[in-house]
Amino acid sequence: MIKLLSVAIVAALFLESHQQRPGPFVRPAAPVVKPGTPRPGPFVRPSAPAVKPEHPCDSLTHIECWTDWFDRDDPSGSGDWETYYNLYKENPGKICPKPHAIEAMTLSGLSVAAAGEVIFKNDAASGFVCRNVDQPKNKKCSDYRVRFSCHPPFCGGGVCWTNWFDRDNPSGTGDWEHLSDLRNENPGKICEYPLYIEVVTTDTMTPAVSTGENFHTFNPTQGFVCLRKDQKSGGCRDYKVRFGCPCKN
Repeated sequence: MIKLLSVAIVAALFLESHQQRPGPFVRPAAPVVKPGTPRPGPFVRPSAPAVKPEHPCDSLTHIECWTDWFDRDDPSGSGDWETYYNLYKENPGKICPKPHAIEAMTLSGLSVAAAGEVIFKNDAASGFVCRNVDQPKNKKCSDYRVRFSCHPPFCGGGVCWTNWFDRDNPSGTGDWEHLSDLRNENPGKICEYPLYIEVVTTDTMTPAVSTGENFHTFNPTQGFVCLRKDQKSGGCRDYKVRFGCPCKN
């Protein structure tokens, strides 16, 4: 009995050692090609389509769609209240439900910073409020107007603005912000045919048209130039410019 059991164990071990076990994966050999048979060329992955360099007027993040200006209140009472709620209610269809920016300016053309007054509210959700009680020496607020920036489809595409540029200081003959010079110094950042130009002072963001200075050049096809010799004060303020381009969605 013991002899038979030993033979069975040996036979089992012999069979197990000769069973096929899965080995490492081996790539099948390439088929044999007869001499003279044309060989296919190497596989070339199709190249990805060329990506056009980002242009300031191709990016939706640069689009600014502004409403008209609104002036619903005068500062003769407690102040100038240009609240979003009242403006939206009094001008149906003219202001988007959720504007993402607001701009305020005095009726004389001064920015909020240039006016130098204490402002109670100045945000897209609340609107703009200047209270007389907050002003020093019993001074009343200026009369302001406001506009709101909405998502582009609200007003048909809007204007695509470049970044601000300030290439010159007025220490020489004046402040020269020529379009040709700005293009040379900022390749690819200004569209070929600007539609608009905006010029403000570098310190208070006061619009150039509100400074009372005279300008030698002020248009979107040439740029901006303020000459010291043209000013009664003998000098120009320091300006920065940006250009409005057609938006490409």
